[in-house]
Amino acid sequence: MTGWIILGIVVVVALWAIYAFNRFVTLTNRVKEAWSDIDIQLKRRYDLIPNLVETVKGYAGHESGTLAKVTEMRTRAMNATTPTDKSAAENMLSGALKTLFAVSENYPNLRANENFVELQNELSDTENKIQAARRFYNSTVQDLNTGLQVFPSNLIGSTFGFTPRDFFQLGENEQAAKEPVKVSF
Repeated sequence: MTGWIILGIVVVVALWAIYAFNRFVTLTNRVKEAWSDIDIQLKRRYDLIPNLVETVKGYAGHESGTLAKVTEMRTRAMNATTPTDKSAAENMLSGALKTLFAVSENYPNLRANENFVELQNELSDTENKIQAARRFYNSTVQDLNTGLQVFPSNLIGSTFGFTPRDFFQLGENEQAAKEPVKVSF
């Protein structure tokens, strides 16, 4: 009888370990999928920026410093690889784009340009999609990281080499990122 009880306990523990392992595999794949969603939206954003810069350049050519900064920040963001680096680069790119839009306010003909308005709307739509993808990614990362920290599933996670992931955030100074850009001439 004792042998059956021990066998039953071993079977239950083995089934739980299989379940925990499979859960970590699922969560890891979800994190990868969520990051892919963010990456797709960021690439869409990167594709829109050169068109926006060219449109502004036609009306505000003497704002070359602002245009160069947007281009530089776009390149940095495109080359960032980890979520932490990508977050920092995206934060700088967002600031540069805010400056570009603030500059465009001084050019009524530019604001009336259909192409500029359409690009601005597409960029705004893309920003909303990035935020939705970021929320999904961060939620999935939270589930994975929590599973890796709580007992006893942390035993399975560490045994099989699952690692916590970084969140995709606005950055350390979120409040500054939300404030409007001040432009003076």
